[in-house]
Amino acid sequence: MKYITKFFWLFVGVLFIFSGLIKINDPVGTAIKLEEYFEVFSTDIAPFFKSLEPAALLLSIFLSALEIVLGVALLVRWKLKEVLWLLLAMIVFFTFLTFYSAYFNKVTDCGCFGDAIKLTPWESFTKDIVLLVMIIVLLMTQRYLQPFISQKMGATITALTAILSVGIGWYAYENLPYIDFRAYKIGNNIPTLMKPSAPLKYKYVMTKGSEEQEFLEYPTDTTWTFKEMVAINPEDGPKITDFNVWNDEGDHTQEVLTGTKLVIVVQSIAKASTENFDKINALVADAEKQGITPIVITSSGAQEFEAFRHEVNLAAPYYFGDGTVLKTIIRSNPGIWLLKDGTTKGLWHHNNTPTIEEVKALIAD
Repeated sequence: MKYITKFFWLFVGVLFIFSGLIKINDPVGTAIKLEEYFEVFSTDIAPFFKSLEPAALLLSIFLSALEIVLGVALLVRWKLKEVLWLLLAMIVFFTFLTFYSAYFNKVTDCGCFGDAIKLTPWESFTKDIVLLVMIIVLLMTQRYLQPFISQKMGATITALTAILSVGIGWYAYENLPYIDFRAYKIGNNIPTLMKPSAPLKYKYVMTKGSEEQEFLEYPTDTTWTFKEMVAINPEDGPKITDFNVWNDEGDHTQEVLTGTKLVIVVQSIAKASTENFDKINALVADAEKQGITPIVITSSGAQEFEAFRHEVNLAAPYYFGDGTVLKTIIRSNPGIWLLKDGTTKGLWHHNNTPTIEEVKALIAD
């Protein structure tokens, strides 16, 4: 049992640190996932969850940092009993979230490992059940985990971890994720990712009375009733399925993905920062002089955006896109997206608005 306990101790500690680091790498993405849960819970459980949405970013950083801190504290065996009870409380909370998502099919991606590792709701729930069992075992067998450093040293390491974790999260918020796991990251060609990498194959789920059977080819036996068609190789499907750009004149998706475009992404004017539009406007003007087409994509309505763009003096043609897609493209509002023939050449937070020389250097490659 001693060796099992030590394996569980190492596994749980490392997994919590890994999970926290993945989330704190992209605190805005984690906040978006929390907002999804708050939206669902406000409808299904209690309206007060809606009031938590403004705090989603702070909760994102806090919960991600807490995972890292508890993982480190567990590994250094500082305040072991208290840390294990906190881990138990956290995993019970996560287990409830993943069960709710899986059973009621409400949030189809729990965001447990951000965009780095996608798990289905039931896979997430299974993972949490395994962790729950491990933590309970650790609580019952903690006598095998004797401290190997002083409590003072453990407290120092844990405190430094907390400070560093929060700092990492806040820096990622003020800039962009350190590591980009999304489909629109630098180097990716958007038109290619909008196509399947291989022909999709399907199986047919058919029923006859209480019997259910799967067929690789549609059965000729008419006594079978069609239930659903399921992809056998969904991993070969398009990685991007919902990128569209339009205005009142029609669809402009292919136009945006052709040539060199400097795209100013304004996800929603309600939450858009106006701090760095002097730099953005200067970049837009310089881009036009260099033959680079500047455009704006927003999810806000035309009337609201007209007022906003006059307020910030943003002189570029604008189009519309889905708000969720725009949040996926870049974790900054506004953000800057450089495209060359559909390939992402640059992504910038508005706090890091590039110069025209930086833009030219990237499209010259």
